[in-house]
Amino acid sequence: MNDSKGSPTVFVNTFTNGVLDPNQPMLGPVRDGGHIVANTTPGCWGPMITPAIRGGHEVTQPVFVAGAEVGDAIAIRIQSIRVTSIATASGNDRTVEGSFLGDPFCAAKCPVCGTMYPETRIEGIGPHSIRCTNCGADASPFQFTNGYTIAFDENYELGVTLPRGAAERIAADGRQFMATPEHSIQNPIVTFAPHDIVGAVARVRPFLGQLGTTPSRPMPDSHNAGDFGSFLLGAPHQYALTQEELDEARTDGHMDIARVREGAILVCPVKVPGGGVYLGDMHALQGDGEIAGHTCDVSGVVTLQVHVIKGANLEGPILIPNEEDLPYLARPLTESEKALAKAQATKWGFDAIEETAPVSVVGSGATLNAATDNALERAARLFGMSVPEVKNRATITGSIEIGRHPGVVTATFLVPVDRLAKVGLLPLIQEQYRL
Repeated sequence: MNDSKGSPTVFVNTFTNGVLDPNQPMLGPVRDGGHIVANTTPGCWGPMITPAIRGGHEVTQPVFVAGAEVGDAIAIRIQSIRVTSIATASGNDRTVEGSFLGDPFCAAKCPVCGTMYPETRIEGIGPHSIRCTNCGADASPFQFTNGYTIAFDENYELGVTLPRGAAERIAADGRQFMATPEHSIQNPIVTFAPHDIVGAVARVRPFLGQLGTTPSRPMPDSHNAGDFGSFLLGAPHQYALTQEELDEARTDGHMDIARVREGAILVCPVKVPGGGVYLGDMHALQGDGEIAGHTCDVSGVVTLQVHVIKGANLEGPILIPNEEDLPYLARPLTESEKALAKAQATKWGFDAIEETAPVSVVGSGATLNAATDNALERAARLFGMSVPEVKNRATITGSIEIGRHPGVVTATFLVPVDRLAKVGLLPLIQEQYRL
């Protein structure tokens, strides 16, 4: 970290053990305006059946951004996302009793010998193939209630769910079919060979389920948000937090918002020196809500560009999505719409309309209602409005959209440009929507 200006590009192919820890070394630094190029691992399911991974995911080692200080923000432009997995598997989960201490995502243990975070090996294929290297017991904390194996075409336009024979053929060579990066330690989820849904066709539109900055205290990566983070409250393991500690530390990097895709800009709070930009949990596709709890986790290659915004003091992420991903009411007004609105104003005796632009404020909480309240409150504090005003604006010029069930949302609405300028967001928004 001696280079105060940083490198123009930092390449990332190393990963955490599932815990985002500000005390651990970061890569970089990357310079302000520089690029991060990362080969990411699949997210949820692979790490979930790998007890040695302590956070439910396996995200990239964070990158230090030169010039980023606590209280600043880092604007992350997602320049490209390319899927590299040929196939993956996913589905709805159930936990295996006796295989964890309080939380199966971040405190796995062998149900027979009691080893915490046991090393495992793969024996054969199927849902009982993950074995403790110490005693040989079935050691996966999770199984499917309903699962599928899905393969993608060469151009990554579509995926098709596969029958048993094809799923088992993929299971026998899981790392190859999932293109798992060389430094990843996860067990490939295709090893389970699920095949409950056959012949379903899904469109591919990849995005990052995890993208953000390092929290201010050690935290399991999948729990870096208000909903999963609530599992840490009073937990019986070493990552337990109070509500106050969770709210102070989290950066909501685990969003599962399908609009965090190529072309979008995500502005993240800086809570540790250098920010610590990390990413992972790439999904090939997902509808709003990730209602099954999981979707098509894949490996991939991502290019990001980072810019420091001084003194932004964000409480959580701000998303500037692609224009086509904006709710209808939140799209920037066209020139003809502005002319019509000005004529209407004149008719009623005044001569000015607001100059506005869209923005999405991310909120998270233990439930969708709590997450909505969090997004509205963050927006109110950020833009100097009351919560009732934000509610009105989100109702008539925007929308509340679900990122992840049970508790990540975006409050998207048109904000007066002077408020956006005051917090340093206006230039990014003008660039994104050509205003």
